[in-house]
Amino acid sequence: MTRPDVYARFANGLAPLWRKSTSGSAFLRTGASGLLLGNEGASKQAYTNAQIDDCRGRPRWRFPWRPPLRLSLRARFSHASGSLNGTAGFGFWNDPFRMTGLCMTGLRRVALPQALWFFYTGPDGAMPLALDQPAWGWKASVIDTRTSRFLLQAPLLSLAAPLTRIPRLCRSLWPCVQRAAGIAERTLPAAMTDWHVYTIDWQLERVRFYLDGVPLLETSQAPSGPLGLVIWLDNQFLQFAPWGRFRWGLVEKREVQWLELDWLAVETGEAATRAA
Repeated sequence: MTRPDVYARFANGLAPLWRKSTSGSAFLRTGASGLLLGNEGASKQAYTNAQIDDCRGRPRWRFPWRPPLRLSLRARFSHASGSLNGTAGFGFWNDPFRMTGLCMTGLRRVALPQALWFFYTGPDGAMPLALDQPAWGWKASVIDTRTSRFLLQAPLLSLAAPLTRIPRLCRSLWPCVQRAAGIAERTLPAAMTDWHVYTIDWQLERVRFYLDGVPLLETSQAPSGPLGLVIWLDNQFLQFAPWGRFRWGLVEKREVQWLELDWLAVETGEAATRAA
C-alpha cells in the first residue's frame, strides 16, 4: 500500500507543516479524540476564528498543492446545519483576498478566486453561486475564475451585470456566469454532527467529491493551482446576490461550537491517479 504524502492523526498533535491561528475567543485543542477547532463566546463585536493551514506567509506561487491529488479526512461538527452559524470548512483555495480567515497570510495581491472544498455558511449568510442549490448550508463546492474562459468573457459579463438586478433576467443570465466562473455545488445529504469521511479527488481535468466513499459531485471545472490547504471555523457571514447585494458581518455564538478532526491524508501523483 502506498504511503500518503501527508498523513495526520490529530490525536498525536500537530505537525510543523501546519500554521495554527486563533483570534477572538477561538481555541485549538488536541486530545485523545483528535483536534478541536472551537469558537467559544463569539460576539458580533469581534472576529473569532480557529484555523490550521499550510499557506500562511507563502507567496501564491509557492502554495504546495496541484493536481493530481486526493484529500481525505474524517470529521464532525458540534451543531447541525442551520444551528451552526458563521462559516466553516476544509479544502483547497488560493487565498484570493490576501487573508485566510481574515488573518494576513503574506504580502500578495488580491486575485481572482480558485477553490475546491467542503464549505459551510450558516443561515445568516447567503451565497447563491449555483442557482440550483440553496444559498446557504453545508456543500461541496468548486469555483475557478483564473481561466482564459472567464477572463475572455469578463468584459461581456461586466456589461450585463446591471441586468442581473432584475430577478427574472438574473435567472436567465446567471447560468452563463456560473459556467464561465467554473462554479459547481452540491448540498451534502448527511448530518454534520456525525462522523464522516470527506474526500476531494482533484485531477487535471475534473474534480470529484465523495462522502463516506459515495460519489457526491463531479465537475470538469478543475482549478490548476497551486492552492493551499485550509481548515477553519469562524463567526463571519457573507450575503451576496447576483443582482448586486453584498453584506458582510459577524454573528454571536451563545454556545461553544466546534469542528473535530480525527485524521487527514493527502495522496499525490500516481497514487492519487490510481485511487481515482
